[in-house]
Amino acid sequence: MFKKKSLILSLAFLLVLTLSVNAGAFWIFGDDDGQEKEKLTVGFAVSTQNNPFFVDMKKGAEKRAEEMGVELMVADAQNDAAKQLNSIQDLLVKQIDVLVINPVNGDAIAPAVKSANDQGVPVITVDRSASDGKVVTHIASDNVKGGEMAAEYMAKQLGEEGKVVELAGIPGTSAARDRGEGFNNGIEQYDEISVIARQPAGFDRAKGMTVMENILQAHQEIDAVFAHNDSMALGAVEALKSAGRLDSTLVVGFDAIDDALTAIKDGEMNATIAQQPSLMGEMAIEKAQTIANDKDLKDYYPAKLKLITKDNVQ
Repeated sequence: MFKKKSLILSLAFLLVLTLSVNAGAFWIFGDDDGQEKEKLTVGFAVSTQNNPFFVDMKKGAEKRAEEMGVELMVADAQNDAAKQLNSIQDLLVKQIDVLVINPVNGDAIAPAVKSANDQGVPVITVDRSASDGKVVTHIASDNVKGGEMAAEYMAKQLGEEGKVVELAGIPGTSAARDRGEGFNNGIEQYDEISVIARQPAGFDRAKGMTVMENILQAHQEIDAVFAHNDSMALGAVEALKSAGRLDSTLVVGFDAIDDALTAIKDGEMNATIAQQPSLMGEMAIEKAQTIANDKDLKDYYPAKLKLITKDNVQ
């Protein structure tokens, strides 16, 4: 009788021990659903997909997101600041973890940045900065330096004298402001070079052509054109060709998009300042993951620039 009772107690003990071990294992490793780390979700509000530069930026972000296992939601503002504000609100409703913004306009985007701040969503800006709100980090080329590089090249090609036209980007954007600042800082170093016309053309090829056509009608002597991006530069090329004045006019752009590189090879453009939009997109995803990992970031991450001419175009 004693032996039988001991056997029953032993079996009961083993059962309790087994259940305890299993419970411990469950506590340590957890349920698959409970312990599985959720995928990082990044919202990317891009200014436009009607410009090859920003198409490349989006492709870079998509490529890196796929490589890193990040879920990426892209919203195209179609160069409409109000549309971008609405699309960012839509992204925030979807409970994204990090918001990446390539602003249409630095001033207009400020309320969206503040809205993300209020909801505890970290913000990264790319290429163009926001004028207000808390941004964790900004990824961009040194646009001031790029403008200076364009001015230095132009002055050298003109023999440090001539009449120059500047086609500006979208007013209020950091890219337009900084490129213009750098270019004018550089040109001011040459007393015999004057900027005879400076007009905005919205970073747009068609507008670049129209604005340049009007400038050509008003000025019979133009030695060079600097455009804040290649799309406007290519528009200026079309206007100069139609007026029969391309051969006597130096044209310098900014961004090194494919059409501009082809134009340089064909002798229709003289130079462009090369950015790396695809790299910027990749960097944005990498920095978003860094934020998710609770690691510190610098306020600004620059992307290198390079002067492209017929001597080094590929």
